[in-house]
Amino acid sequence: MLIGAGLLLFGLLGSVFAQSMMDQPGNAGAGQGNGQGYGQGMMGGNGVGGGMMGGGAMGSGMMSLYAPSSRPISQDEARRRAQGFVGRYGSQVKTRDFMVFAENYYVQVVDATTGAGLAEVLVDRYTGIVQPEPGPDMLWNTRFGMQGGQVDNGMMGGSVSQGRSVPSTPVRYTKVAAQKLADTFLAGYLPGGKVIEGMTFPGYYTFDYGRKAIEGMLSVNAFTGEVWVHGWHGAYLGEVK
Repeated sequence: MLIGAGLLLFGLLGSVFAQSMMDQPGNAGAGQGNGQGYGQGMMGGNGVGGGMMGGGAMGSGMMSLYAPSSRPISQDEARRRAQGFVGRYGSQVKTRDFMVFAENYYVQVVDATTGAGLAEVLVDRYTGIVQPEPGPDMLWNTRFGMQGGQVDNGMMGGSVSQGRSVPSTPVRYTKVAAQKLADTFLAGYLPGGKVIEGMTFPGYYTFDYGRKAIEGMLSVNAFTGEVWVHGWHGAYLGEVK
């Protein structure tokens, strides 16, 4: 009985600690866990719906543990690793918008000919592991995500396969409409914050936001209008030219 009571107390303390971490600036925001969606929620219901993957997914965000002497990999090394990874999306692709966050390097994969957005990729800033970005890229991407194609061993090797078909239902929200939804959300989430710039991806849009400069990223589902904050990046540190 004493062991059971101890385990229960440990669990309660862990829940309190996790909630306090999620409410800190730089995570998903007050009262909202990392990776949560805003709107109906992915499984139905109203108000703020929890996302299917939190900030600690795939080794990023809250679950990261570091030695005090840990140092990030260089920007050049991160770029090299990203370039080696994005070829899995096809032969006619390139990278753009290479951004640095405290937790990871962020890269957009685009069509080399048209410039159309295809996917989003992360390079862990400390381990150097490259992977498709968790959240919207994995769950909303109708071409390369779980809805359209599949990720085959994305972190350790393998390939990214394209879906055989695209949704027959037209998108409900254009990029302009999605930006309005994002700004509506930001009015409460980050008072004074607004969308700075954005990119269209298959099935969703990703926007940089902030008050005067970039502070974070969020995505808006093109079919449902749900908002998903990228709570796994950590603080924004700048862009690699």
